[in-house]
Amino acid sequence: MTENRLGALEGIRVLDLTRVLAGPFATMMMADMGAEVIKVEIPGRGDDSRAFGPYINGESAYYMNLNRNKKGITLNLKETKGKEIFFELVKKADIVVENYRPGTMEKLGLGYETLKEVNPGIIYAAVSGFGHYGPYMTRPGYDIIGQAMGGLMSTTGWPGGEPTRTGTAMGDVLGGLSVTIGILAALKNRDFTGKGQKVDVALVDSVVASMEIITQIYLAEGRLPERIGNRYETVYPYDSFKAKDGSLVIGAGNEKLYKLLCQVMGMPQLATDERFNTIPKRKQRHIELKEIIEEWCADKTVEDLVEMLLEAGVPAAPIYDIAHIVKDPHIAKAREMFVDVKHPKAGDTTLTGCHIKLYDTKPSIRKPAPLLGEHNQEVYSELIGIEKESLEQLKAKGVI
Repeated sequence: MTENRLGALEGIRVLDLTRVLAGPFATMMMADMGAEVIKVEIPGRGDDSRAFGPYINGESAYYMNLNRNKKGITLNLKETKGKEIFFELVKKADIVVENYRPGTMEKLGLGYETLKEVNPGIIYAAVSGFGHYGPYMTRPGYDIIGQAMGGLMSTTGWPGGEPTRTGTAMGDVLGGLSVTIGILAALKNRDFTGKGQKVDVALVDSVVASMEIITQIYLAEGRLPERIGNRYETVYPYDSFKAKDGSLVIGAGNEKLYKLLCQVMGMPQLATDERFNTIPKRKQRHIELKEIIEEWCADKTVEDLVEMLLEAGVPAAPIYDIAHIVKDPHIAKAREMFVDVKHPKAGDTTLTGCHIKLYDTKPSIRKPAPLLGEHNQEVYSELIGIEKESLEQLKAKGVI
């Protein structure tokens, strides 16, 4: 019965060696969807993001948000005994996810070629800056590197301004989404072959893939896309516009919507005006058209404009800041994009909800992020049969 399942991925066990963002974002989604995710951290230190702010009662909100629903163990993979224990865990796992620099796991003797001998069905997923082959593979990779070399920064910002990083770590998020898709595809393939495989995702590749029409402009036309602010390359008006008390966005993305906009503005003649009566003309004369629209907006509030436009069937929206988002009845409440979770040290916290909505096996946040090594005894005893006394010895030796 679906109502008794934790989620669509219940029964799948993941060994999560990742830290900071791209990898933890991927394993967070799998945990929200019911997978048993065992986060493997360095003894005494843990994931680097445990030290990242903001903090709630000394606990990292960054870490708590990305690592909810996971079990947490500590294991020193540089120690011979640590490697032996890891091999035993791999035998019981479906997926290993890591985001070390390429070559690191091989140096430890824990690369895919080794692990598939231990468990032929293992799916080994790696997310890195530049991927596991190619001339740049050993370069360090961070979100800002992915955004810079993937082209995103070159087309983000205002005309004449500096290349601009997006307001969040979009390179890492795209990498996390991409590696999750790859893992799920490999899982499906294993149903037919019985064999696992390696999933290799680069932050730079993920950003390049997301550029879609931007790269095609150059490849098809030979034109180098530039920074154009909030305007869209292919249609207009599809932009932000200043109102009496702030700004809103209007997305009149086709001829029908443009005609509706003209009617709402009380300027139906603009729809047939020789300057603006086709998409190419509106793109070419976007500055002039924006001035006309903003003159109409100038004495109206954002709220009134959005209501007026939506009622007429024209796509429009206010430009929210975070304070608006967390209070919005649709986003925060109906769509459950913010969820209250009790943490043993931080106390009452609010985390970002799962954005993927499955109707029969609903993703959920069932428990808070683990304390460092919180589930050592549970995992090591129940999963691979290490006795409590042996665990104490392993802890004393720094193996766990």
